[in-house]
Amino acid sequence: MFGNWLKTAVLMAGIVALFGAVGLALGGQSGMLLGLLVAGAMNFFAYWNSDTMVLRMYDAQQVDESSAPMLYRMVAELARNAEIPMPKVYIANQAQPNAFATGRNPEHAAVCATTGIMQLLSARELRGVMAHELTHVKHRDTLISTLSATVAGAISMLAQFGMFFGGRNREEGGNPFLSILVMILAPIAAMLIQMAISRAREFEADRGGAEISRDPEALASALQKIHNYAHQIPNDTAEQHPETAQMMIINPLSAGGISGLFSTHPQTEERVARLMSMARA
Repeated sequence: MFGNWLKTAVLMAGIVALFGAVGLALGGQSGMLLGLLVAGAMNFFAYWNSDTMVLRMYDAQQVDESSAPMLYRMVAELARNAEIPMPKVYIANQAQPNAFATGRNPEHAAVCATTGIMQLLSARELRGVMAHELTHVKHRDTLISTLSATVAGAISMLAQFGMFFGGRNREEGGNPFLSILVMILAPIAAMLIQMAISRAREFEADRGGAEISRDPEALASALQKIHNYAHQIPNDTAEQHPETAQMMIINPLSAGGISGLFSTHPQTEERVARLMSMARA
């Protein structure tokens, strides 16, 4: 748990530094001050509201035992196994099979499954997926993943507005090449932060999910199915907000173009192999 708090602190500090550097390059000292102020306000807002923002992006609807009894009871059972509070349960009307967890801590967490994943998987396989997501909640991965998704999107937006500040900087005799470089590197830096966060924790969530569900083979089967179908069914919301891709159990983005260079997930084959090794053991 301490490790994730440390990662969160480093991420927030990195965001402040990055915004300050972008502001300095594009607007001089006044730009740096503005960047630092914006970063501080953004970190505060993202800490308290980023989970709500992500759920709203995917138009996820909260469900309960009466509206989605099978899913709700499944999550309740797994939460007891994981010894964490019962999270809120959401369903997103997305054809692509996928799932994610969000929230700043286990006391304020939510898990979300798409309609596509509920149609594709058996109850046993879906149980393995929900156990994976609850492991993210238990390990407090959700805070850093949701924060990074929200802030990365903001950094990309900042870079898009960089031309305005870049033009002003050129009038003051600044370096236009530095401005262009920063506008290119800012969104890339945000994506690299997500890559560093996501890869190792997915293996840990797979392992923890297998332990919580006591069925590593079911999770392995689910990952194979989701992987086979996810890239055949576009996820328009994820394509519009690629910074949220690292929250999903399987990368929802199309592999074409530059997005393939920034995969936030380990190879599915390796994840499945590790789970099957647990099953044999």
